[in-house]
Amino acid sequence: MRTLVVYESMFGNTRHVADAIARGLESAGTVTTVPVTRAADEELSSYDLVMVGGPTHVHGMSRESTRHGAAVTAHKPDSTVALEPDAESEGIREWLDSLPPSHGKAAAFDTRADAPALLTGRASKGICRKLRLRGFDLVAESESFLVDKESRLEEGEEARAEQWGRTLAQQVSSARA
Repeated sequence: MRTLVVYESMFGNTRHVADAIARGLESAGTVTTVPVTRAADEELSSYDLVMVGGPTHVHGMSRESTRHGAAVTAHKPDSTVALEPDAESEGIREWLDSLPPSHGKAAAFDTRADAPALLTGRASKGICRKLRLRGFDLVAESESFLVDKESRLEEGEEARAEQWGRTLAQQVSSARA
């Protein structure tokens, strides 16, 4: 099985989650993990599964204004976060909007504050909607991975992401058999 994991990350949390999911997916085959800024170089039809994830900003996927806000936060003198390379570039929203109609299997994930989704929103909800609009079949419910008030992954979230990747690998592999 060939899997592509595409992620957008502001402070590194979503990148860490994407890498952990990829480690779990490796049990079923090869995995390519790329930031969204390099995703246009990938031929999606050559993958059996496409995983897409991003941070939750203002109840949904990031947009130019929220990415700029993240940069402002990171550049404050008392900031405890560092901005990822290309964090202010186009994100998952813009990449998904640029995709031609396609087909294939996909799943979505996000990072969000550790609070009820009703209060925080979930970027993965919009990611799922855009993936379906492009013609992808979703193979799993989307998953959220939680960050604390200092924008750091909660303890155990990387391990949970890796386990989710293993579970998805088993599901997709058995469905293909």
